[in-house]
Amino acid sequence: MSEPNSPIPTSTLEYYQTLPVPQWKPTRARYWLHALLLVLTCFTTLVMGARMQYNFEHNRPALSLADETIPYFPASWLVTHPARFWAGWPFAFTVMLFFLSHEMGHYLYCRYYGIRATLPFFIPAPTPIGTMGAVILIRSRIRSRAALFDVGIAGPIAGFVVAFVALLVSFGWSKPAIHGIGPDDLPIGFPLIFHVARQILAAGGQDSAVAGLPLGRILFHPAAIAAWVGMYATALNLLPSGQLDGGHIVYAVFPRAHRAISWVTAAGLLYLGRVNHGWWFWAAVVIAMNVLGYRQQQAPEYPLLPSSRWLWGFTALIILILTFTISPFQPN
Repeated sequence: MSEPNSPIPTSTLEYYQTLPVPQWKPTRARYWLHALLLVLTCFTTLVMGARMQYNFEHNRPALSLADETIPYFPASWLVTHPARFWAGWPFAFTVMLFFLSHEMGHYLYCRYYGIRATLPFFIPAPTPIGTMGAVILIRSRIRSRAALFDVGIAGPIAGFVVAFVALLVSFGWSKPAIHGIGPDDLPIGFPLIFHVARQILAAGGQDSAVAGLPLGRILFHPAAIAAWVGMYATALNLLPSGQLDGGHIVYAVFPRAHRAISWVTAAGLLYLGRVNHGWWFWAAVVIAMNVLGYRQQQAPEYPLLPSSRWLWGFTALIILILTFTISPFQPN
């Protein structure tokens, strides 16, 4: 590729000074929609959180579906006993705080760089965790690799910090499991960060009944399940492919290798699907993003990414390793 005819700015600041101030067509923010989705997602996570708390109090795994006297989505069960709603707040608060922190990390860096973006849209759904997460929409062009990198990495780091603190706290609320895992208990696999947290608590002399137990023998508190959700979502977002946060980071660091790395990631997920079929779904999502974004330039190649971002890129890789698990949902 030939060098540009004009001098290349040596810093992101110099580059921005050469660009005209973007003129955006003003749009009306749909605050009512953000608020409505937030309230609905608080409701659905409270409902599923109350079910988790009920399971936990009856010495069953939080995600267990074994009790057929309670509906899968027990909204009517809670309406008849409104006080039960409050039992769901530890899970609901933790999982909502995680998704809010993740998306606000993206949003605040968009504001910092003058990138037009929406506030987070929460997605209520009757899933086992009561939501399908949250998302912001970026409405304008990202004008440098540094901006793309910072916007991409800010969400996973913010969410990871919240999930890790929640994990350390909720370990102390968990208790030893007294029953075996049944076929309806939706057993989960634990990423490396769970083992790290247990070692930290044990090394610190944490007075907890579960500090010295293997993870498979711990009945995790619903807030710890919310921390697990946060770690799982962080790992998915950091996959180095397409329009995922990890894909933005890879594009900012290696723009010419982005497409190849994205397809290698898709191939890796297809292979992991042989171990855990759920990865085939995510492989399909990644392949779709790779096809749809084939010719999309996420940010200009110049100016180059400042060397200060390399350490943060390595940090993102460490977080991916800590939060990734080959079998997030264990087959029965």
